Amino acid sequence: MRQIDHHIVGGASGSSRHSDIFDPNNGGVQAAVALGDAALLDRAVAAANAAQPAWAAVNPQRRARVMFEYKRIVESHLDELAELLASEHGKVVADARGDVQRGLDVIEFCCGIPHVLKGEYTQGAGPGIDVYSMRQPIGIGAGITPFNFPAMIPMWMFGPAIATGNAFILKPSERDPSVPVRLGELMLEAGLPEGILQVVHGDKEMVDAILDHPDIAAVSFVGSSDIAHYVYNRGVSNGKRVQAMGGAKNHGIVMPDADLDQVVNDLTGAAFGSAGERCMALPVVVPVGEDTANRLRAKLIPAIEALRVGVSTDAEAHYGPVVSAAHKEKVEGWIRKCADEGAELVIDGRGFTLQGHEDGFFVGPTLFDHVTPDMESYREEIFGPVLQIVRAPDFESALDLPSKHQYGNGVAIFTRNGHAAREFAQRVNVGMVGINVPIPVPVAYHTFGGWKRSAFGDTNQHGMEGVKFWTKVKTVTARWPDGGGDGSNAFVIPTMG
Repeated sequence: MRQIDHHIVGGASGSSRHSDIFDPNNGGVQAAVALGDAALLDRAVAAANAAQPAWAAVNPQRRARVMFEYKRIVESHLDELAELLASEHGKVVADARGDVQRGLDVIEFCCGIPHVLKGEYTQGAGPGIDVYSMRQPIGIGAGITPFNFPAMIPMWMFGPAIATGNAFILKPSERDPSVPVRLGELMLEAGLPEGILQVVHGDKEMVDAILDHPDIAAVSFVGSSDIAHYVYNRGVSNGKRVQAMGGAKNHGIVMPDADLDQVVNDLTGAAFGSAGERCMALPVVVPVGEDTANRLRAKLIPAIEALRVGVSTDAEAHYGPVVSAAHKEKVEGWIRKCADEGAELVIDGRGFTLQGHEDGFFVGPTLFDHVTPDMESYREEIFGPVLQIVRAPDFESALDLPSKHQYGNGVAIFTRNGHAAREFAQRVNVGMVGINVPIPVPVAYHTFGGWKRSAFGDTNQHGMEGVKFWTKVKTVTARWPDGGGDGSNAFVIPTMG
């Protein structure tokens, strides 16, 4: 059986604990990953401490050249990475390619790191006094990443961290760890010094070790909201800078004037793509008015029934299995819960099987109508191929639903009315807004982050917010006296005179 080890300086083998890695397409165990502990993390941190000062001293354009080369190398391995990712996660290969590509978008942004690291300068802030600022690396950063994007989210984190001069320790999900390890190996090929990017595997024991380690200055996390809250509190209590991205329940508001054919096309991809295992999926659609709801439902049913569920290597499949048997059980439990709460189960995806892959972790596409805000299945994140229709009588009621929900990651509005779209974007209490865009993930040079229980911490991921998170500002006030010696050039604090 294939064994997946840690990617740290000096190698790491002989771990006493391991975790099985399943093939979601057939339910079988395909590999085992070593689980580390605090002692192993100490080794990785020691190597990072040894390597980071020299890497920080490398001028920004040379660090950018490593990013350029890394982008080229990863692109040359795109097919390999996508197939490996799909085999452990279960998403279809086309989605897996997108996973890698969206990570590379941030690496591409990092190729311009010399420009974004430029500080501020004020000449003549006082008599003969200049003031300037510089952005310097924080030292060692760490990332704790989820199973649903094992390429994209690690690159969102370690790209800006490394480009700004830090060392980085990545702890990916133990469910699909092979691609993160491969990304670390390819970074060495790109010319990154050993010790700057290392990958450690583990469960809660490793997470706590990262949060408690005194030499790790900042931690970035993506996962469920409860764990995000835990990571944030424990990390901050240990004096760390922490950004912790949590769950989501994204809404799609459909106005009466929307192009319903386009909306249905967008919804089938946004709600069911990658089996709904996306924090930016669109699992709730809010048609405004009964006529809009009835017309939308009539178009949605045949579109959902036409979706093809298949193995991850099926080029014709719209989506593949969920990541694990436990997650399949959880999603089907939410379907049962929503029906028990009184919602109308229009299409039931439970019990879906694929011939020849009867033990795979498949969940069929599911549609509910007449879901109400008091239902637990609406309030909580399902994270599966389930779409809920929540009918709203008017624009204000539709605006209230995402604004008052506990999560505030993303939201979309579908309309031809520019005034309605502008009003919605300004007023909605959600961090990322799409206007006729179902999954409003910002491009890499903007920034990603939700509000409310979707994010803990004050700084978002990638873009300039990411650069700010992985750096600290130093401000210098400088004076070069003429050297007259008569005291005429004595420095006077402005508040003194």
